[in-house]
Amino acid sequence: MALKTHPRSRAVAPAVELQSLVDSHERPFVVIDEHYRVLALNKAYERAYGIPAEKARTGCCYEVSHGRSRPCHEAGEDCPHLRVFRRRTRYTCLHVHYDEQGRPHRVRITAMPLVTADGRLLMGETIEDLDPHQADCGPGQAAMAGKSPAFLRCMDELLTAARTEAPVLLQGETGTGKEMAAAFLHRMSGRAAHPFLILDCTVLTESLFEAEVFGHTRDAFTGSTTDKPGLVEQADGGTLFLDEIGEMPLGLQAKLLRFLETGEYRRVGDRRLRRADVRIVCATNRDLQQAVRAGRFREDLYYRIACLTIHLPPLRDRKEDIPLLAEALLARMKHVSGETYRIDPQAQRLLARHDYPGNIRELRNLLFVAASLARDGVIDAEILERALERTRHPSARQPGQPDARPQEERAATEAPSPEPGPPTGAGELPPLEAMEARYLQALLEKHGGNRRKVAAEMGISERTLYRKLKKYGLRD
Repeated sequence: MALKTHPRSRAVAPAVELQSLVDSHERPFVVIDEHYRVLALNKAYERAYGIPAEKARTGCCYEVSHGRSRPCHEAGEDCPHLRVFRRRTRYTCLHVHYDEQGRPHRVRITAMPLVTADGRLLMGETIEDLDPHQADCGPGQAAMAGKSPAFLRCMDELLTAARTEAPVLLQGETGTGKEMAAAFLHRMSGRAAHPFLILDCTVLTESLFEAEVFGHTRDAFTGSTTDKPGLVEQADGGTLFLDEIGEMPLGLQAKLLRFLETGEYRRVGDRRLRRADVRIVCATNRDLQQAVRAGRFREDLYYRIACLTIHLPPLRDRKEDIPLLAEALLARMKHVSGETYRIDPQAQRLLARHDYPGNIRELRNLLFVAASLARDGVIDAEILERALERTRHPSARQPGQPDARPQEERAATEAPSPEPGPPTGAGELPPLEAMEARYLQALLEKHGGNRRKVAAEMGISERTLYRKLKKYGLRD
């Protein structure tokens, strides 16, 4: 039987046997030798990454799949090649693969030793895309970005949780992207075709909770002129995201717990018992176990919502993700403003040195201000320094030192905000509120006045959106 010869290596295995092996896998599968050279791959790999087999077989795995000039382990990444060829054991790890267009794909690699008839050791890799719908995110929509080990571990946990119906608790510092993670979890779950709704637990009073969450009937109270379904009814079959659950008063916690235990509720003013099939995902930046011990959070509710707990890493623990995050954030700005922005290498290095106590939200606001100052679309180190000064996080000041920044600049880091697109033109920084109003107007026009779609794209609740529309005098 003829032997298949790699263009840069000696004959390694009968061609028919090797190709039959890779073609037996439904998922992308590739065979690699001890020198990192790609020997064979299946059609699933070609379809997933757009890389023809002929081209892949002319390079090393780190060149073909990762766009690197040296092996991944030399760049500090978890690499299955070392484990398989040194220990001859099966190994699973998380990686980022790049397709022919340079788009990143977060994947789970399962590598295994393969031994040829003449005793030579090879490595077979099965590749599972962790977010196959990531590329389907439309322009301006949120797509989670990153390739650091901490980020990939978090993505893997989210994917695992998405395959279950268990309640999930997302824990992380302010600004780490908990709403985006919840939306990702919903999109990857079996409930993706049904609604994903957000309840901001910091804005509901006890008197409004039942009407907002469970709905009300006509004439249930003053001003209720029509029947209104609550959030649990609107989210039936889908996911309800309870943001900042740690801020919910104890009285409301008891009412929420009853619904979680039974799935049953009544609209305010209605005697009829209703049911809703809703998956609950909660988020908090607080230590709920400590809150339980202090008597500020119900222990029974905690165990009900924390069946699966996922920690979102702070940006300081995933700084290698900053370039990808910055690129994604600037792309969202371009979608709204039509302007293209790029960061020069010196400014990129400055971005990497910053600590980001406000995490991704602080990075977003920093780029927002920097893009507003960039006259030609280029964010250089000087512009970034000016933006850093304007958006300096309160924790960067000495204790007792007053914050002398104007209110509109303090808002850039002290309050949650949408992902606004900077205005066309430059000059001095216009008020952030004016830019936010223009961003809201653009989204209203894009979605034909549909507040639910606008709120979903902004990553805020409809209630928060309504307050902003009222504040800026905008109509939907």
